[in-house]
Amino acid sequence: MEYRLVYMTTENKEQAREIGRVLVRERLVACVNIIDGMSSIYWWEGKVQEDSETVMIAKTKANLVGELTERVRKLHSYDVPCVVSMQLLEGNQDFFEWIGRETR
Repeated sequence: MEYRLVYMTTENKEQAREIGRVLVRERLVACVNIIDGMSSIYWWEGKVQEDSETVMIAKTKANLVGELTERVRKLHSYDVPCVVSMQLLEGNQDFFEWIGRETR
């Protein structure tokens, strides 16, 4: 089984909590960590923007990333939400097995 960390950003902590609850409840992820107060500098609509955002880091199985991405796109307020996954190659095997048990 392959596992992933999924990095996402939201406009605020409340939106992160709402999305996180849905993802956990629907068993698309085993867990979501929410880190509030990140500063972002980025290009949008032809100019440099600066905002405060909230980071979400989810743990899931590789085969759920597509469905997770689509679910976040429907729940998110951004036109182009950040949802990227990173392959987990090494670590605590018991933790990986827990992810597997707690997701679909």
